[in-house]
Amino acid sequence: MEGAVHALQNEFATVRTGRASTAILDRVTVDAYGTRTPLTQLATVNAPEPRLLTVAPYDRNILGAIEKALMEADIGLTPSNDGQLIRLPVPQLTEERRKEMVKLVHKMAEEARIAVRNVRRDVLNELKRAEKDGELSRDELSRGQDEVQKLTDAEIRSIDDAMARKEAEVLEV
Repeated sequence: MEGAVHALQNEFATVRTGRASTAILDRVTVDAYGTRTPLTQLATVNAPEPRLLTVAPYDRNILGAIEKALMEADIGLTPSNDGQLIRLPVPQLTEERRKEMVKLVHKMAEEARIAVRNVRRDVLNELKRAEKDGELSRDELSRGQDEVQKLTDAEIRSIDDAMARKEAEVLEV
């Protein structure tokens, strides 16, 4: 269950807000040296200003491939290449785009909730199997089910809190 929450937090980091965050580029992969390689392994990504990201490749020969990968990544940023590094100005989000981002945040949170519930279902099935096989008494089964439900509720609250924080961050002007 905690894995689902951590995965959600990583997903939230890639959602664009009004200010520049290097995490936006974490999922970008570049076709370089004959393989798909994560951008973070080929270049240094910085946010020198609140509305600007810079990508400085370790090898200038792959500057074009990085620029192409950034265009194809569909992150809503347009790269400008000066021969040394790539600048990605982060435009102010429109109200419509903010609403789209909030919908995306809600969708990610719901997927995390489903993952937590799936873990709960698997554990409950395992407990029932153990009770059926005589490894657990009915009282132990009942206590186990209650404990699993408490853990599930706590993780779902954690997901909802993270979603509310991210939603506020996206809507912040």
